[in-house]
Amino acid sequence: MKTYKVIGLMSGTSLDGLDLAFCQFKKTSDRWEYQIDQTKSISYAAGMKEKLKNSIYLSADELLIFNNTYGEWLGKQVRSFIEHNRLDLDFIASHGHTTHHQPEKGLTYQIGSGQHLANVSGYKVVCDFRTNDVAMGGQGAPLVPIGDRLLFGEYDFCLNLGGISNISFEKNGQRIAYDIGLANMILNHITQKIDMQYDKGGKLAQSGKLNLKMLKALNALDYYALPFPKSTGYEWFMDKVVPIIEATDDRIENLLHTSVHHLCEQIAIQVIRNNNKSKASLLITGGGALNDFLIATLKTKLGEAIEVIVPSKKLIENKEALIFALMGVLRIEQEINVLSSVTGASRDSSSGVVFLPN
Repeated sequence: MKTYKVIGLMSGTSLDGLDLAFCQFKKTSDRWEYQIDQTKSISYAAGMKEKLKNSIYLSADELLIFNNTYGEWLGKQVRSFIEHNRLDLDFIASHGHTTHHQPEKGLTYQIGSGQHLANVSGYKVVCDFRTNDVAMGGQGAPLVPIGDRLLFGEYDFCLNLGGISNISFEKNGQRIAYDIGLANMILNHITQKIDMQYDKGGKLAQSGKLNLKMLKALNALDYYALPFPKSTGYEWFMDKVVPIIEATDDRIENLLHTSVHHLCEQIAIQVIRNNNKSKASLLITGGGALNDFLIATLKTKLGEAIEVIVPSKKLIENKEALIFALMGVLRIEQEINVLSSVTGASRDSSSGVVFLPN
């Protein structure tokens, strides 16, 4: 088995920016080993961020044009990253940026044209990891659990706190994973009301007080009662969550404080419900892992039976890019990279579309 050198690209629903991770993978004794060598995070300019945020409202032709221009933009960022670090790589694995996710209608769409990305960067690209699963009746999400199993199997639970929160764990020999619900998406939406991109360390939220009416409304959202497999996204947030925020007349600090308590309550419910050990470990990654108040609140709600592990900042910020790089490797090897036990599809699959540069 050769060593694969891959750049993983990730842009999440929190709209923090584009994460690039140059990773190496090697399989020894049926176990995948990895290392993250070089990383870069590129914040979106205000215009790009706004266009990505509102891309769900674009007409069909405008969206397809944006798919191409965003793919070209990705290619330029990767080419600069490669040249600056003098990287030798095999290919690029790109998640793209999700604009539409309605699996119940058979629809999921990630912009960032693979052909444009390949042409501009000059390297082979593997992308579009979700469509095949949705075509087989699956949710097309979450996808990261294959990496949780193959790279982080020593932990009982893996929790990602990006725009939304998702969790994965083993149960009866199967990997189970699903989107729990809210994470940074609601917090960033609230801070942007006062022209803050995010609440660093959760300091504003910590200074606030609980709004019981808002907490009750958020906890009553229908999505939380749905069985897994399930996934959610920006459409749900805009349709169901934003009206609750807008209907709550309170200080920003209190809105943030209440939101943190809400999302920690929902996470704790799922972890405790699925834990069968006297002492279990929970690995937390994603931007929310850097929110000190959120982590402290979650620890309190989980209790002493769950050990919360917050790893290095490098892994916190690049785990998703790392795993999409691994998914690209698995696709090239024609190995399973999307699990039907997670998505609810009719079968496991080796998903992703390969584009060659011209």
